[in-house]
Amino acid sequence: MTIQLDVSGMLSRAVPGGLSPERLEALAPRLAAAHAGLVADADRGILGFRELEVQAAERARVQAWAAAHRGGLEDVVVLGIGGSALGAVALRTALLPRDWNARSREQRGGRPRLHVLDNVDPRSVRGLLELVDLRRARFLVISKSGSTAETMSQYLLVRDRLAAAGVAPPDALCFVTDPARGVLRRVARDEAIPTFDVPPNVGGRFSVLSPVGTLPAALLGLDVDQLIAGAIAMRDRCASDRFRENPALAFAALQWRAHVEAGQGMHVLMPYSDALRDLAPWFVQLWAESLGKKQPGGAHVGPTPIVAVGATDQHAQVQLFMEGPADKTVTFLDVEEPDGGELTIPGGGPPELAYLGGHGFAELLRAEGRATAGALATMGRPTMTLRVTRADAWHLGGLLMLFELATIYAGQLYGVDPLDQPGVELGKQLTYYQFGHPDWQRMKAIWDALPPADPAWVL
Repeated sequence: MTIQLDVSGMLSRAVPGGLSPERLEALAPRLAAAHAGLVADADRGILGFRELEVQAAERARVQAWAAAHRGGLEDVVVLGIGGSALGAVALRTALLPRDWNARSREQRGGRPRLHVLDNVDPRSVRGLLELVDLRRARFLVISKSGSTAETMSQYLLVRDRLAAAGVAPPDALCFVTDPARGVLRRVARDEAIPTFDVPPNVGGRFSVLSPVGTLPAALLGLDVDQLIAGAIAMRDRCASDRFRENPALAFAALQWRAHVEAGQGMHVLMPYSDALRDLAPWFVQLWAESLGKKQPGGAHVGPTPIVAVGATDQHAQVQLFMEGPADKTVTFLDVEEPDGGELTIPGGGPPELAYLGGHGFAELLRAEGRATAGALATMGRPTMTLRVTRADAWHLGGLLMLFELATIYAGQLYGVDPLDQPGVELGKQLTYYQFGHPDWQRMKAIWDALPPADPAWVL
């Protein structure tokens, strides 16, 4: 079981403007300082996503409860948004067969479907509730604060539907929230609704290895222990302040340097694996919300992460990556061993297609990835490759931890706090104001100062 980071395509010998040995040597003190900053944050107890041993008791409680309650369940529904949703989607896509929810109960081995309701579009909310049998479903309400407007709206509707169907809330609901504070914690105490804790020092976009992700995973019978083991192995591997010994530091340093020194601030994550395709949107939130910030001095900084999927986006975005502005890096995700083994392309057919016969689909996919990396290199476009043996729980845990650590390192390098999100908070507060939330009337002045639409410019 291995995770390798090949950074050859980011170096000066491979692409113009790439990292040179001399520049790497000059950056060594700054990288050491970034690592020291991460260690200091960990010592202050604010990087809870790393503290997986500390969370072992709650994780065991999650697994025991899930084992006792998943029998007879037809559907597990996550009510959450952002960091409360993207991790569960990535876990489902990576660790369960394709189109899991479309499979019969027999094909699923008696395990439930997993739905993630991550928006409040009434079409989606209504459609899902029309599909789910409330008596054979468990709704996971995931909000650390217990005040997320979107999730709380879904929760209120589900409660109303449960009451109409005569289903008691403790039989159909489960909360994942702050250990002590918030409305969900109060309701849980009053109504004996099963509840699991998001550690106080774990933010939403860093929470996939907490009950936010492990509860839905355990209810589906996924290997939570291996997920955590892979994450711990990667965390321990990234204990050095040396570029060549710490893949998370290397990833962060190369992306940061490409941005600030070579003008390549768009960071594409391109899995050549359908199992890992939903890891890319999870990464996008992590990278964008953590690093797109205003520095203490007032400068606005941050990269723009982009999702692409190989080989699909060879026929969509790669033309832009090849001949468009040289403002991007591309990180490939490569899986060496396909889930379920190789699938052979049959021979026969027209002579023009004979070259395909006898080869494998996974072989073709990996060849496409190498070809895309090679083509980008000929155009001087920087790339790196994260290579895993297989898309299983251990490797996925390692990738999740690698990206989370890299985000903290990048925050150190950009000079911003990767754990807050003040820009998101203002939008939330203005939403609360429009709905008359009693605590947000101070937003009135900001709302009233917004420029109204000019009818002359409504086309």
